[in-house]
Amino acid sequence: MGYLLKKEKSFSYLETGEGTPIIILHGLMGGLSNFDGVVHYFPSHGYKVLIPELPIYDLPIIKTNVKNIALYVSRFMKHKGIDQAILVGNSLGGHIGLLMTKLFPEKVKALVITGSSGLYENAMGESYPKRGDYDYIREKAENVFYDPKIATKEIVDEVYAGVNDRNKLIRTLAIAKSAIRHNMAKDLPKMTNPTCIIWGRNDSVTPPEVADEFNKLLPDSELFWIDQCGHAAMMEHPDTFNEILHQWLDKRQF
Repeated sequence: MGYLLKKEKSFSYLETGEGTPIIILHGLMGGLSNFDGVVHYFPSHGYKVLIPELPIYDLPIIKTNVKNIALYVSRFMKHKGIDQAILVGNSLGGHIGLLMTKLFPEKVKALVITGSSGLYENAMGESYPKRGDYDYIREKAENVFYDPKIATKEIVDEVYAGVNDRNKLIRTLAIAKSAIRHNMAKDLPKMTNPTCIIWGRNDSVTPPEVADEFNKLLPDSELFWIDQCGHAAMMEHPDTFNEILHQWLDKRQF
């Protein structure tokens, strides 16, 4: 769905609902609409949902990295007057949430990651991206999901346009390399914020053993599996994702 975004200073974002703030961090190739299920569900359960458009394609190339995007999220929270928030991130967004939690633990009430980078990422494979090869891009987009039909023509078109835009391509590669460099294995044992890990059992981008490793290394984490589910659980099984997350938040009294 299309969103009416608020634009203030250097920030463009979606905001809906009232209550405990949930800040959603989208992935490298993921649009705000990937979190439609979360946006529709949580505002009616006492939460304010915010999705800032992350400046993946807007920063100077030398500053296009995971850390600078995490700093951007911190500035966004300050701009909105939010002292603490629940961070929910998929793929690169999960990695940004992890780095936010490392750098600003006092700002993170809880962290939720799904298909997160930070330990390992297969990404799109060594041959990605092949500019101009639509069928290749479609195949790679379909492989992100357990059910390839989730990769609609609209999603494939968006990815195809991104890899054929030189500005976006250069920054996509820069941020992907930055994510690989920012391996967080040594940081995770020191990060004590409550963390909910929701993972697709059939994730081929960040395989199930990655979720097990996150759960083993993070001191206060719980791991939940969704069957017949790939890299974007909140898209493939939005109802199950919301149910797991809501029950976890209730149990933790957030």
